[in-house]
Amino acid sequence: MDSQLKKGLIEYCVLASLVDVDSYGYQIVKEIHPRIAITESTLYPILKRLETNKKVATYSKVHNGRLRKYYHLTDLGFASIQKFLQEWNDVEAVHNYIRRSVEE
Repeated sequence: MDSQLKKGLIEYCVLASLVDVDSYGYQIVKEIHPRIAITESTLYPILKRLETNKKVATYSKVHNGRLRKYYHLTDLGFASIQKFLQEWNDVEAVHNYIRRSVEE
């Protein structure tokens, strides 16, 4: 998959992984890796950007004696997912145009 396309999709996969439950980095990687390949070194800059853009919020919690940083989807993050889904029809239209051009 093209790296630019993948980069955009990863952000929405991360947000989607937080819809039902707050999570931490390693668990997010495990959650979305079967759908799109990602490493923790790729994930953390994305999480930082999402936090800066207020799409996720963070809090820390002790787990097995260690402090673990959890990520929580904000209303702005959820709205971002909804906007992405609405815009996907435009992406499909471009995909269909490209496909028709190649198949002709």
